[in-house]
Amino acid sequence: QVQLVESGGGLVQAGESLRLSCAASGSISSINAMAWYRQANGKQRELVARITNSGSTTYADSVKDRFTISRDNAKNTVYLQMNSLRPEDTAVYYCNGDRRFGSVRLGNSYWGQGTQVTVSS
Repeated sequence: QVQLVESGGGLVQAGESLRLSCAASGSISSINAMAWYRQANGKQRELVARITNSGSTTYADSVKDRFTISRDNAKNTVYLQMNSLRPEDTAVYYCNGDRRFGSVRLGNSYWGQGTQVTVSS
């Protein structure tokens, strides 16, 4: 009932920037938080950044002061601005939508197909 489509990934050099976009459609009123996760080869999927309907944000320690999550409500789109990219940021980045009560997920979790970000040294 919620569809998420990511775009904006690619291959960049260390120190450069990318902006990822996630366009949401369907029953978006059923979610109250959107997030970006990433999964590198051989590693666990991890939360990168989350934004709630109230505008509250949270970031992984590894991306604080470099990445910014934001919303454009008119376009039903969430963004991840990634600056000062490092090789360790290389991963598949996934857009996520949830209904949450604090750290507890309620109901379904929705995922995009993922977009590859590769950062060369």
